[in-house]
Amino acid sequence: MFDKQTYIQRRAELKKLVGKGLVLLFGNNDAPANYPANSYAPMRQDSSFLYYFGQHRDGLVGIIDIDNDVEMMIGDDIDIEDIVWMGFVPSVADLAAQVGVSKTAPMAELKRMTDAAIQKGQDIHFLPPYRHDTKIQIMDLLGIHPSRQKEVASLTLIKAVVKMRSTKEPQEIEAIERACDVGYEMHTTAQRLIRKGVTERFVGGQVDGIARSLAQGVSFATIFSQHGEIMHGNPSETPLEDGRLALCDAGCELDDYCSDNTRTMPVNGRFSQRQLEIYSIVEACHDYVLDVAKPGVKYADVHFAVCRLMTDRLKELGLMKGDTEEAVRAGAHAMFLPHGLGHMMGMDVHDMEGLGQIYVGFDEETQPNLEQFGTNCLRMGRRLQEGFVVTDEPGIYFIPHLIDLWRSEGHCAEFLNFDKLETYKDFGGIRIEDDLLITTDGCRFMGARRIPYHPKELETFMANR
Repeated sequence: MFDKQTYIQRRAELKKLVGKGLVLLFGNNDAPANYPANSYAPMRQDSSFLYYFGQHRDGLVGIIDIDNDVEMMIGDDIDIEDIVWMGFVPSVADLAAQVGVSKTAPMAELKRMTDAAIQKGQDIHFLPPYRHDTKIQIMDLLGIHPSRQKEVASLTLIKAVVKMRSTKEPQEIEAIERACDVGYEMHTTAQRLIRKGVTERFVGGQVDGIARSLAQGVSFATIFSQHGEIMHGNPSETPLEDGRLALCDAGCELDDYCSDNTRTMPVNGRFSQRQLEIYSIVEACHDYVLDVAKPGVKYADVHFAVCRLMTDRLKELGLMKGDTEEAVRAGAHAMFLPHGLGHMMGMDVHDMEGLGQIYVGFDEETQPNLEQFGTNCLRMGRRLQEGFVVTDEPGIYFIPHLIDLWRSEGHCAEFLNFDKLETYKDFGGIRIEDDLLITTDGCRFMGARRIPYHPKELETFMANR
């Protein structure tokens, strides 16, 4: 939690941006894993509630009545039974005072307050809910069925929150840097452990253990797999094999802020010539972003510049052919890169994605193309601004079923060498990902130490494990 003044200033700015009405910011509740008393732990608070009200306790709602200039924290004090099992927790009034809120009320009062606001004709603002218990609560309070809540959520509030959370404050940047430092430990641990015969699950579990030991935990479920062509490949019991590549996509959450990195390593510590050829293309695409990402540049333009660079290099290997511009325009590159170049990152690893990606990664000037395969997964296209934190994560993947499908359909056949692609079906996939801070005139890596990724550097690191 930051200092009290941070939350006071944030709420004041939110009031200016929203303008009028009653703002409801719902905190999260404990979520049962498989029966009521066995909940997922630790509880993860809603990020927007944290941003404006700072407290991690479950069962809270933040109220900002802009029309009457009233801020409140709603929630019930815990009883002795909870104290016996969970330990002492400060009162709601004490929690509220820590973030500069002077008024509190029990949860039963919330219905009375929303009924009064409806009767007075006040605008009631809430963000799109993503948990079923919150959806039920909104239905009880406002009479809006869960199936309609996303569409009637306040666009004014969404845009205000996105505007504020997109540009990171210095203290937020420091928190992300600390998370990235733990990310370094996570990934270098994986690089030290990778060897023939060790299981994916063992390496993935050790990576998770670093996050739990040095931070609040992982920022998303760790991806560790020899099948790098599977975007979200969970660790399996499969032993690592000599000659294969292993992809590790992992990050931590520390002080409520995230890290997110990906590295791809040869199991035996040495790249084969074929692996190095593909890896070097991904490396070049990754490093190109560092040269061109800066304030005022559309991230969509950076994405497509990377796609053109990738296409040119794949043509040199005989995997693609034809005019580069036409190939990218047709989406042929998505055979190898079926996702976007990156996404916003902050309190959420895909920062604010639950508010609607069209409002987070796009704006009135830059709109997504939801029709074209691959391009429809571009999460970040808008112009970059100083203080944004974005990921830079190009990849090349050889997905056997996608190769078969496009070949059977003749899709982009004028740009793809399907006979050559057949020989890569056992290759897997490669991704290199880092977190970038957009600075005054460019960008920089986040975190004090760089996780090895240049081929010689990586091979040397693995040789000395």
